[in-house]
Amino acid sequence: MTAAYAFTDYRSQDQTISYVLVDIARPPSGTLNLFNLYVALSRSSGRDTIHLLRDFDERLFLSAHSADLVAEDDCLHLLDEETRKWWVQVATDN
Repeated sequence: MTAAYAFTDYRSQDQTISYVLVDIARPPSGTLNLFNLYVALSRSSGRDTIHLLRDFDERLFLSAHSADLVAEDDCLHLLDEETRKWWVQVATDN
């Protein structure tokens, strides 16, 4: 028996985990999107340390990004650019 623990893709963000067992099958309720898949599959340090729990529907990887996520990403890019311009202005004023 091997000790293990589980957590959501949200909780696993910004972590690299030495050995990962991932379940990317459709959940009984709710959905998976490309963001969920990216986070789940990128937590491992490499292909040799990540394993899939079971088969999955390959169409998950062919789906389009959620319009809400795309809009949020566009908003974040705009805020990033505005912040950069502000800091440049602050630096030149001093």
